[in-house]
Amino acid sequence: MSDQETFISHLIELRQRLVRAVGAVLVLFVVLFIWPGSGDIYDILAAPLMSALPEGAKMIATGVITPFMVPVKVTALAAFLIALPYVLYQVWAFVAPGLYENEKRFALPLVVASTALFLAGVAFCYFFVFQKVFSFIHGFAPKSITPAPDIEAYFSFVITMFLAFGVTFEIPVVVIVLVRMGIVTIAQLKDARPYVIVGAFVVAAVVTPPDVLSQFMLAVPMCILYEAGLFFARFVTVRREEQTAEPAETR
Repeated sequence: MSDQETFISHLIELRQRLVRAVGAVLVLFVVLFIWPGSGDIYDILAAPLMSALPEGAKMIATGVITPFMVPVKVTALAAFLIALPYVLYQVWAFVAPGLYENEKRFALPLVVASTALFLAGVAFCYFFVFQKVFSFIHGFAPKSITPAPDIEAYFSFVITMFLAFGVTFEIPVVVIVLVRMGIVTIAQLKDARPYVIVGAFVVAAVVTPPDVLSQFMLAVPMCILYEAGLFFARFVTVRREEQTAEPAETR
């Protein structure tokens, strides 16, 4: 097979993988839109905020089509998160044939761990961070003010926070990959620990709302996950050294 034919076959396979991934998201979107419905899904997403608001308070929609479009966007987000393992599997299935056996043994757990950690970050943000942050913020609101958050602004806030915590929980994977590829050593990462801590609080201050609690609740997990990455990277380093020592022993 010529190089051109190989390239075309790769493009065809890439298109098939993309169609399957997008198709899975669309199917889940249709199912969720029918049941339980985009409105109910948005109510689930808004539950942490509504539980922190005073009794009787409601959210508002300032746009003409906002009451329809925002719940649809939330449904699409839920469909993507549910389909994420399958989407990443399609990525893995496309890349795997070009990898060596030892790379496959490393890449597959990497894909699984990345998916699980991202979803864990989103779940941590929804079930723990939102409850604490919203209660903290509205606890300082003057009694003379009736809070009525806009649903579109809330959706933008949720997307930002989900991405921030989802990406943050990928830190152990990033550390392990850097060590595995030989870009940095564990000793270098340990020496960079003070800069990482400062950087974590800077990133948290930029990404999260301007309150101390939400910044603290993002920066601290970043530091803990960095240490977790250092811990597990030790086993990756030992394994790589054992693999390089095996050919020398067989000579």
